[in-house]
Parts: sequence; C-alpha cells; structure tokens
Amino acid sequence: MAEKSTTALETPLRDQLDRLASVDPGSFVSVYLDLRPDQNGQRSHIDTFLKNSFDEQTRSMTGETRRAFDDVLKRIREHLTARDASSKAIAIFASTTGDFFESIPLDVPLGQPSMHAGSVPHLYPLARLNDQYPRYAALLVDTNSADLYVFALGATMRHDAITNEKTRRTQMGGWSQARYQRRADNFHKQHMKEVVDLLDKVVTQERLNHIVVASDEVAKPFLMAQLPKHLADKLIDVVQVDVKSIEQHHLLKETMEALRRKDAETDAEHVERMLDAWRAGGLAVAGIEATIRALDMRQVEELLIAARPDRLKGVTDELIAKAQQNSARIRFIEDDKLLADVGGIGALLRFKV
Repeated sequence: MAEKSTTALETPLRDQLDRLASVDPGSFVSVYLDLRPDQNGQRSHIDTFLKNSFDEQTRSMTGETRRAFDDVLKRIREHLTARDASSKAIAIFASTTGDFFESIPLDVPLGQPSMHAGSVPHLYPLARLNDQYPRYAALLVDTNSADLYVFALGATMRHDAITNEKTRRTQMGGWSQARYQRRADNFHKQHMKEVVDLLDKVVTQERLNHIVVASDEVAKPFLMAQLPKHLADKLIDVVQVDVKSIEQHHLLKETMEALRRKDAETDAEHVERMLDAWRAGGLAVAGIEATIRALDMRQVEELLIAARPDRLKGVTDELIAKAQQNSARIRFIEDDKLLADVGGIGALLRFKV
C-alpha cells in the first residue's frame, strides 16, 4: 500500500476506512442509524427501521442464508442495547458468512438511516462524513487568554488553554496614557507569541491542515502580526465573536460554518483543475471507467466524487474502497452541477502511464 499523504493522515476515520476497505469480499450488511430520540423522546423508530429493512432484504431468502441474516439482525440489536448511549449515530458493518462485526459510534447526526447488503462494506456515507467533518484547530483568542481546540467529527479531541495578565485601563492622559498604551501593546504582543507557539506545536503534533480563528477586533491584528507563513497558509478564516461569552458548541458551529464556506470554494477550484488537466491530457482522468482504471493502477492522488451517489450507477463501494486502498484523498463535491458533465466522478493523478 502506498505511503499515506498528509491529507490522508489528517482524516478522522482513516483507520476505520482503511480496515473496512481491505476486507475480503463476501456477504456484508452495512447499517447507518441516527440514534437521536424522536420528538417524543423515544427510540422505537430505530428498531422499526431495522425490522422493516431486514424484512425487505430477506423476503425471498430461505435456509442458511435467511438464518445468517436473522443472526446479524439479532447481533445488531444486542449491540445497540449494550452500546454507550451518548453517541448521536452509529455505523455497523457485519458479515453474514463470517465473524466480522465492527461498529463506529459517531458524534454527528446522519439524517436518514440506511441499510445496504453487498459483497463489501458500504462505505460511501462514512467516507462522506470523513470529508464533511475534518480534523482542524479552532483557536478562540483575545488579548489575554486563548483556548485552542482540536475538533473532529463534531467532537473535541484536544483542548489547551493560556491565560495571561489582563492590562488595566487608566484615566490618565498625555505621557502617562502613551506609556500605558505601549505597556499594554507589549503585553498583547508577548501573549500572542505564546499563543502562536502553542498553535504551532499543536498543529505539528496533530498533523492538521486547517485552522479557524475566532477572536474580537482588538486581538485580531496582534495575532496576525505574529502568525508565521506556514500557519497563515493553513488559516481558513477569522470569525468575529464575543470571546468571553461564546460557548464551546457555538464555537464548533461557527468554525464549522467557516470550513464549509471555504470547502465550497475549494470544491470548485479542484474540479476546475481536474477538468483543465483532463482536457489537456495532463494528470487527471474523468468518468467512471477511466477513474476505476486509474485507481487500479494506483495513480490517484485525489478522487473527486459527486455527493449524490445516484449519479454513479452502483459503483460507489468500489470507488471508495479502491481510493482508500490508494491512500488517496476523497473529496465529495456538494454542488451537483460541477461534475455533471463527466458522470459525477474524476480524479487528480500522481503520475501518468
């Protein structure tokens, strides 16, 4: 297997996707469930969905095949009963012909539940979540304090904090006021140096490619003056917030929205780069058949795939598994129009043959 690129290393579900993409073909059931209670605080809709989905799948089955699916349904129900109730959603993958069983609790909602039966695990929804909720640094900062979070899949993976002396205001004017202002500026500058040192350390340790800053207007210029180029290049946006009152879940929401705005811009840029290279006979392919060939030859650096799987004629599992085996970055293109002319799929390549 090819060595992991930086973009592959940063993804929250890399290990799980690697493992699931490498299982030998057989007979698998893949179930995606939203575990949040309904408007009445009940979770009976989960069991109803499972019963209806398995009934539909096994309606024409008999003998050992039917018993195998019934055993998987029983195992899923038992697992759901014993699970940690804090997760918002869950993805479960089970073999009907072997012992393979893996569940992945998720802190982000899935929306519509789904069940899939096939020769390999159905990874499209999981890979899309992996793309939608990347690992990134969220820095909440003002002129004397900072909270640095690493978020991934809607959860807090790490939190570091800095608190420094708060400068006091003075009513004096003239030289005294100017001296106070210089002293305050020096405090702010020293504080930001400490903040940037922490940010640099965490970004390096966690191998992060995205930074979103939330600050007030006073702190922003002090931070930007201290931010080195290698960190500024990873900066997605600076959102203005009330640093003292914002709660952590609101910080996650604000910074995720900034990431999504940037992602929409970069989606269009990546598709345009792929299409230009493809038309010029360069390092790109487009269309299902050409993309699968490139994946088979391990040429793919980044797979660009439509966020609507119905465009891909039932080959999503093959595409996702092969891309994961290629150690390729998988980018889901949310704007359906961008890839419409090439059947919803294309790729940027590492090399040509």
